[in-house]
Parts: sequence; C-alpha cells; structure tokens
Amino acid sequence: MLTDTISESDKTGCDLKLLVETSSGEKVYRNENSIVVRLPRNRNCLITSYVNGGYSEGLEAIFNHQPKPTEGCRSEDMEGGSVEAYIKIHAGRLGLNPNKVAGMMTAAKMKNAAFATRCFRNLEVTAIVTAGIEVNGGRAGDPGLWHEENGKSVYVGGTINTIILISSCLPPHALTRAIMTATEAKTVAIQQLMAPSRYSTGIATGSGTDQICIISNKDSPNVITWAGKHSKAGERSAICVIEATTRALALQTGLTPDSQRDMLVRLDRFGIDEKKYWDVASSLDGENKHELFIRTLRDFSRNPAVVVMTCALLHICDEVEWGLVPELTAKKTALSMMKALPGIVGTPRVPDWNYVLDEKQSILENWIRLSAWSVKNGGGDQP
Repeated sequence: MLTDTISESDKTGCDLKLLVETSSGEKVYRNENSIVVRLPRNRNCLITSYVNGGYSEGLEAIFNHQPKPTEGCRSEDMEGGSVEAYIKIHAGRLGLNPNKVAGMMTAAKMKNAAFATRCFRNLEVTAIVTAGIEVNGGRAGDPGLWHEENGKSVYVGGTINTIILISSCLPPHALTRAIMTATEAKTVAIQQLMAPSRYSTGIATGSGTDQICIISNKDSPNVITWAGKHSKAGERSAICVIEATTRALALQTGLTPDSQRDMLVRLDRFGIDEKKYWDVASSLDGENKHELFIRTLRDFSRNPAVVVMTCALLHICDEVEWGLVPELTAKKTALSMMKALPGIVGTPRVPDWNYVLDEKQSILENWIRLSAWSVKNGGGDQP
C-alpha cells in the first residue's frame, strides 16, 4: 500500500527516504537521484538492466537512477568506462551489494516519479514510473540512430522506466507475459496523449531507451500463470502502468491532455511551427504585421474547434500513410471539411477558394494555407 513520505533517513547514509511499502513487504526509497526498491527474500524478477538483467532470483534491491549530465552520453564516457561498471559503482554508493542488485538509468528526475496501486482480492500490483519523451520519444520502426559494435553503446536522454511489484507468485513465463502487457499499457498512455515521435511523423510508442522491471513474490501461495490482457493480473498491471506513466509524463514535462489541446502542438510532429505559418501568411495578399499575426495565431491555435478539425485532418493523413484509405478520396473529403472552417470559427467567408486551396497540394499544405489565411483575417472567435 502507499504510505505518507517518512522523514526518517535510511541507514545506508545515502539520504534515502521511505516512500512506499507494499503489503508483501517491498520497501521503496528515494533520494535526489535514485529510487531504490528493497526486496524481501525469495523474490523473482525480470528486468532489462545491464547488470543482473533478464530473469533473476535472489536480488536484494532494484534501483532507478538519474546520472549527472556531466557523466556523458556515451557508455565509455561514464564513470567506470561502461554502463555495467557505472551501475555497480552507484550501487555501492547506495549502500547496496553490487552483485545482488539490478539498476536502470534515465534522464528523468526522481522527484517526478509517479506511483499507482491496484488490488483485486488477494492480488496487489504497484507501478513506479519515471518518464520523459520530449527529446527521445520514438515509434517502433522509426529509423535507428546508432549501432552497437565492439561493446560500445550510446546512452540517450529521455526514458520511460517502469517498475512493477506484484504480491503474487509469477513463474518465469508469466513474468515474461506481464512484461508484454505492461509494455502495451505504456504505449496506451503515450498514444492517449498523442505524444509525437521525434524521429518520424508518427505517434510515439515509447522512447528509444525505455527500461522495465517486474518483481513477484515466490513466497505467495497465490500462483499466477497468466498475466495477459484477459487476466485480472494483466488488467490491474495495465491500469497501474497507464495511470503512473500518464502522471509521470505530466510531472516531468508537462505533457497533459490540456497541453495537447493546441493546433501548433499537434502539427509539431510534422515540423510545422510559427515560422512556417508566418512564411505562408507572408505569401498571401494583404497587410503583414508579424507581432499581431503571431499573437492571433496562438489564440487561434487554442480554439477548441480548430483543434478538433486539425485532429481530424491529421488522422486522415495518418490513415493515408498507413494505407487504410485512398489518397485521392481522402484529399477530396479533407478539402470539403476545410471549407466549413469559416462558419465554425467565425472568420470571414473565403471569397475565392481556388486562391486558398489547391487540389494539387497535400492535405497538410492546404490546411496550413487555409488556417494561415484565417489568422491573417482576424482569427475568428476566441477560445
């Protein structure tokens, strides 16, 4: 169960404060740069750590750590010369036995970690998540940025690290299935926020350096053999991960449903910004005043009706990209939708649609031109 923060320092001398104690005895501590989960005896775990990673039994602790920015982005630049060496060094600083721990690293701040607990009968699941994808958010299948050879790797800022504590006993195959369910749940949280990939025009499915750990209690008489979406164990785990990931992203980067209610935010994954709008507006007839245009654009961009229309048009673009709808039909439909904009937001009626819209241009290019024209002509009703 979650507990109030305890002001008593842990005896390791590392200024660790007790934050959470589960019903089965795991204790979660935090200091400025680390979260430590101390494990009772007879726990098994599946973790992506460089040290004691994979399936393990007999670990004494798991930690999540934010290295200092000065410790480098390449593994060979880190203290000790490798990720493995650095994890062991930091474990010692935390007062832990380096041979009995596993560790994960992230650029996210530990103070922004989020916790969620769900129960069902004798089952308790707790998720602990740190998250940040504003720099490193990516979609599975995006172009890779680095290749590992000769033991050298790259540490990239921005990560979603997930720790899940389960009060029941899960054998190795069930832990593996639980990893799959939790990973899908993380993606649900990201996609519900429509967070963009930084390496393509797609919606992110995670970051390029995400890590995960699931721990179960081998002493529990309640043995769970399946943790997929149809099971209560999978359901509760997924709910915890969605909740904690959503909250952690809000705490770390301010990524929230409200922050996404903005046309310019939604267009960001296509590389469209205020400068692009000003360039388009400058190509249209009429007076151009930069300061007034940008101020009006920002108001226009937050108009709920504009956001809804932008979302609809971008989803049509995604469907074309995925091959789900014919491009020509999609464009004709999108152009018809766009012509409703003046009536919806109260901008002047377009005197000549052929001047603003061009069937030879893409859906996105037409939307930018129409919305830039609308902003230049007053921006319509304010949100």
